[in-house]
Amino acid sequence: MSKLVAHGAQISVMFTAEEIAARVRELAKEIVAVMGKELLVIPILKGSFIFAADLLRALHEEGAEPDMDFISLSSYGKGTQSLGEVKIIRDTEAAIEGRDVLIVDDILESGRTLAFAKDLMTARRAHSVKTCVLLDKPGKLAVHMKADFTGFKCADRFVVGYGMDVAHAYRQLPFVGVVEG
Repeated sequence: MSKLVAHGAQISVMFTAEEIAARVRELAKEIVAVMGKELLVIPILKGSFIFAADLLRALHEEGAEPDMDFISLSSYGKGTQSLGEVKIIRDTEAAIEGRDVLIVDDILESGRTLAFAKDLMTARRAHSVKTCVLLDKPGKLAVHMKADFTGFKCADRFVVGYGMDVAHAYRQLPFVGVVEG
């Protein structure tokens, strides 16, 4: 892993910007093959916003015509450990009933947030609900949850960059990395 300094901390690069861009294009092809071209993409804010924007553009390049809405959920508060209870901070505005919904999240770790969002869209009578995550941390699940589309398997490290943060820092980094100190 290469290292650089940001906000005075040393960061090891886990996935480069180029690796992420290539995988996002592959994910878009996989998603269109399974879900078709008319879908409602619902990113879970805040961590997935950069991934979701890149994925939306890649879906367009694959000929899809997705709609987009957002939901903001929290199970972390201001810490780095899941609190176990998921709260809706900002709800979707789009009609869900009868739609093919793709929920996009940055990371599948405990599974609580993604499972909550999937159950919510199912309860709102979506035609289908699929999930897409940039990172999957196997072995950390607190609930039974498997993403339908996964960018990368991720070591059990607290990661930052590409939209993900710690204490509101590092979201702007174009790669996924680990703060070393």
